[in-house]
Amino acid sequence: MTRFRTVCLALSGTAAMFALTAAPAHAAPGDVSVTCSSVLTPTGFVDVSWGYSSSCGTSSFAPNQKSIKQLTGLPVGTVVSACSSTYQPAGWIQTSFYYSSSCNYSSVPSLNNNAWQLKRVS
Repeated sequence: MTRFRTVCLALSGTAAMFALTAAPAHAAPGDVSVTCSSVLTPTGFVDVSWGYSSSCGTSSFAPNQKSIKQLTGLPVGTVVSACSSTYQPAGWIQTSFYYSSSCNYSSVPSLNNNAWQLKRVS
């Protein structure tokens, strides 16, 4: 029984790790997903906030988890706020650049501008 419980816990932990590290397969326009920072932000998504999660595998408290937002499919004229840790997708322009505490993606954050407002133009 103990061995069965150990195997179940190991499989649950592995499933949780893959859920946090896998790119969102079928996100609707505007959906926000959470992933570990070791996973590249997919095309059509932008980072919208950073944080720390022990499930992302590091022992320091440096930001290692990010929330990403699906921009593909949003209508022309839509305005979103995004972290400058990723480039804006094609068809989007930067309308302002500012500081946001939720966009600190470094273990040594600064007060420099790290976020922008994006607008869909095509």
